[in-house]
Amino acid sequence: MLRLAKPEAPWYYWRDSALYLHIYLQPRASKNEITGVHEDCLKVRLTAPPIEGRANLALLKYLAHCFKVAERQVTLVKGEQSRKKWIRIDSPRDLSLINT
Repeated sequence: MLRLAKPEAPWYYWRDSALYLHIYLQPRASKNEITGVHEDCLKVRLTAPPIEGRANLALLKYLAHCFKVAERQVTLVKGEQSRKKWIRIDSPRDLSLINT
């Protein structure tokens, strides 16, 4: 079971140099975008369908782009078949998304 440290916001927390994000994923959207907070999660809309893990892969790639890290630094920790997911980002370089 995932143990949570005290969060900085309801949808993220830090553990050492890793950033953990609680994501609410909406697949098959009209465009890829982050729309804000939904049910204590960061809501991400993606055009990819939730078939054969395509939406999960698109989410990892999109978050790697947003935080300016390599795709191998973004990991799905929990929620492979759920809309709510925990994502780990190792040493994110761009923190503008969480500093707003």
